[in-house]
Amino acid sequence: MFDPVIAPSGTLLGLLQRGRGDGTLHALTAPRPEALAALNHCVLNDPRHDWQVENRSLYYARLYLDLNGELDEVEAHLFCAEDVLDAEESRTGLALAVLGHLASYGRRDALELLRRYAAHGSNWAWALDELALRDDDAGLRALAAPVLARFPADPEGDAELAATVRDAFEPRPWRLWAEDPRESVATRVRAAHETGCFDRWQRQMRPSGPRPGWSVQAVFEWAQQGIERGAALHVPAARCLTAVAGPEDRAEIVRAAKDGSDGARCTALRYLADGNDPEALALIEGAVANGSTLVVDAAVDAFERMRSLAAVDRARGWARRPDALGAAAGRVLACRGGVQDRDLVLAAVREAVRGEGPDAPTLWTLVDGTGRLGIACAAPVLRHVYRETASSHLRGRAARALAATDPSFATGFAVECLWDCEETTREIAARHAETGDTRVVERLRRLAADPAEEAEVQTAVRSRIGPEETAV
Repeated sequence: MFDPVIAPSGTLLGLLQRGRGDGTLHALTAPRPEALAALNHCVLNDPRHDWQVENRSLYYARLYLDLNGELDEVEAHLFCAEDVLDAEESRTGLALAVLGHLASYGRRDALELLRRYAAHGSNWAWALDELALRDDDAGLRALAAPVLARFPADPEGDAELAATVRDAFEPRPWRLWAEDPRESVATRVRAAHETGCFDRWQRQMRPSGPRPGWSVQAVFEWAQQGIERGAALHVPAARCLTAVAGPEDRAEIVRAAKDGSDGARCTALRYLADGNDPEALALIEGAVANGSTLVVDAAVDAFERMRSLAAVDRARGWARRPDALGAAAGRVLACRGGVQDRDLVLAAVREAVRGEGPDAPTLWTLVDGTGRLGIACAAPVLRHVYRETASSHLRGRAARALAATDPSFATGFAVECLWDCEETTREIAARHAETGDTRVVERLRRLAADPAEEAEVQTAVRSRIGPEETAV
């Protein structure tokens, strides 16, 4: 999947793509055709940089309800010819998830679309998972025949069916079909389930990787073999060293951290850092100076995991370095530094925004640090990150930091956060938004009564309004 093109944050499309609360508020006041066009664009062209962790489906489903939006374009997207040519989950996953929420809200047209797609679409498994949570038994039983028809009645098809049943995210349909009164359906699903269980048992009985009794050198060789196969194994390899290495092996591990192969060096650095070895910090600095990209990344990651006072003190000396170790030092201080480190953390935030923009990965930790340390003068840059980032998770972290640093948050961003796409951001808003705004009180009531809302959000809402208001 290509990185999505995100419109400017000041446009309706840009707000909706980011999942900002202001996107919903602007859409409800915009001409309906314009709002629906922007909404359909988002649902049919997933705007998330990481679709596996960022939420948008409930946000878009609620907007469809508020706009009384038709699903014609979603239907055309699901059943177009491209569905046969492009079976990637990312092409249709968001649309299917939105339909799932709409079905929960009682939209019959959404439920029927999901049933049709589960029977005929390429990403049928996702649709089936949505239906498993929302459809009745009769609706699911009707899908047994078309779903099983996808798997030929031969050894290859049976093996594929067994793997599908074994790895099913939502097992309800398969359990229902295993008890189906049609013998042809029940027999085949039961056989697939038994085969999948046997496959899982076989994998457990034949584990790959290190065994008890391995030497330190054998662990290093295993890590190097992983690199040669394109798999980074230094993290599990470091855990293996914890089991097989003794005090007499320390000299060998230190040598590997200085000049071993990439696999050995990454493994040794991780092991020594996790154990707070007295030479770990010097070895990490040396690895950043002369190691390969893989070794540098492993060294920086190992350093960030260190919890010792010596590591925090060394971070203060490294924080102004213009390299990966300097950036890592800023993150260490954001997580574990004290009030005396506020200036260094603020400088790191500003440098990250200047150098990499409002979506810089390093900002996730740094933004948390500004809130933890209560850096009030960071509010302007936090507001910039909040407005401009395309990551709804980073925006939520910025909101949490603003709640701790910006006195205007309760009457400003907290209000729009009540409509945000991320439940954690809505929870922050529910705890801080100023209830003198009539929009806030009405929104809190709606969230409290919405069965699709997360429990944590509703708990926060009920801490702000009385039982009689919740019942409204």
